[in-house]
Amino acid sequence: MVYVLFLSVFLIAACGLIYELISGALASYLLGDSVLQFSTIIGAYLFAMGIGSYLSRFITRALISRFISIELAVGLIGGFSSTILFMAFTYAGGFRFLLYGMVLVIGILVGLEIPLLMRILRERFELRELVANVLTLDYLGALGASLLFPLLLVPKLGLVRSALLFGLINAAVALWSTFIFREHIGNLMSQRLASFAVVGLLIAGMVYASDITDTADAALYSDDVIFARSTPYQRLVVTRWKDDYRLYLNGHLQFSSRDEYRYHESLVHPGLASLPGAKRALVLGGGDGLAVRELVKYPGLESVTLVDLDPEMTKQFSTHPLLKSLNAGALTEPRVRIVNDDAFPWLERSDEIFDFVVVDFPDPNNYSLGKLYTSAFYRLLRQHMSASGLVAVQSTSPMFARQSYWCIVETMKAGGFQVYPYHTYVPSFGEWGFVLGAQREWTPPETLPGGLRFLNQATMRSLFEFPPDLGPVPVEVNRLNDQVLVRYYDKEWREITR
Repeated sequence: MVYVLFLSVFLIAACGLIYELISGALASYLLGDSVLQFSTIIGAYLFAMGIGSYLSRFITRALISRFISIELAVGLIGGFSSTILFMAFTYAGGFRFLLYGMVLVIGILVGLEIPLLMRILRERFELRELVANVLTLDYLGALGASLLFPLLLVPKLGLVRSALLFGLINAAVALWSTFIFREHIGNLMSQRLASFAVVGLLIAGMVYASDITDTADAALYSDDVIFARSTPYQRLVVTRWKDDYRLYLNGHLQFSSRDEYRYHESLVHPGLASLPGAKRALVLGGGDGLAVRELVKYPGLESVTLVDLDPEMTKQFSTHPLLKSLNAGALTEPRVRIVNDDAFPWLERSDEIFDFVVVDFPDPNNYSLGKLYTSAFYRLLRQHMSASGLVAVQSTSPMFARQSYWCIVETMKAGGFQVYPYHTYVPSFGEWGFVLGAQREWTPPETLPGGLRFLNQATMRSLFEFPPDLGPVPVEVNRLNDQVLVRYYDKEWREITR
């Protein structure tokens, strides 16, 4: 029995941390700015646990029955937490209020668990031994949960099923406690029935988890959802309306198949067409393969290396028939090499040199992405470019995020590049910006590849002209230790969406 009780401590600790991680990940998926979401959720959760620990002093009798009831409440609320939050975000509104309310409730309940269990166990152990064992197992449970969450739970089960699974674990602890302590529980039958009822509800949730997420996705997106997948890094959703396919990452539109060619032709061809001798190209981000599709139109390129963090992204756009058709099978082209890694450390480890680089990261809406728009990153990138090499960087909208756009321009200057800002109109996004970075003076190309749908000599020249309302504004450089760009971006897009 002693070992089962200590196992309970381990499992309780793991469950508590999992609910915290799920809340943080879900908020990051739906609200962006992962640093802000995880920081505030962890703070609120720990605060609530402190309240729970304090409140445990007022529970003075029927400790075992109270412990079982608390376990069932944690299992039920924590298990269905991601389901409730997904549905609230989709249907009900007030998502932030519900998110932090649920974090506080779960945190208080979790804060009650360990003090009660220690008081239940103190008759069987000396205080010194009890505290050492319980705290050791508590920390080990937290470690196990922190490793399981990114490596197994999110990629294999997703957020909804992960929460339900650990809700089941809490309910199982409650259920086996009714057998371990059966001689000390006055309302034994009602506690067992409640435990079985909660277990049944959570199992039903596991069975219908896919239906729950499909329903939430269908309501969240106006078009039909034809593909959805959660990865350790993001939520991938592809929708369809007639012949228009759209990719969303964490709820943010990445492209529409009706007009993405305007974006990707503008990103790639002004730079690469001016380098007739280019042999080696690098794409950072762009796991959908659409930029690679434009690169492989150049027969003189001998190799194209694509570095994207998310293996699920590159896998699906390499193998899924529909997604593969959007990039014309570019990711399976023999000249293309796919590397799944974070671009920053990969560049630090690599000694390869490239003639042309495409930087196609998502917008800098959090600090994890913002580091890839810093002067330190651009200085590192320059070390991997040939003397005549060029880099083309997607740089958000100079119309809707003007400070952000010109911050990227100034940051590339600080990173050692001669910069050539330009922009184009993409109907799905509006006015969109890019920056071409060179190691020496750059001249526009005299010819472009055949078969382009948008770019020609006349339209390409117009890309580099900025009207007054899109022109430069005073900005600071985005540095690794002070990511002002993320603050600019957050402020500007908040004003747009008010």
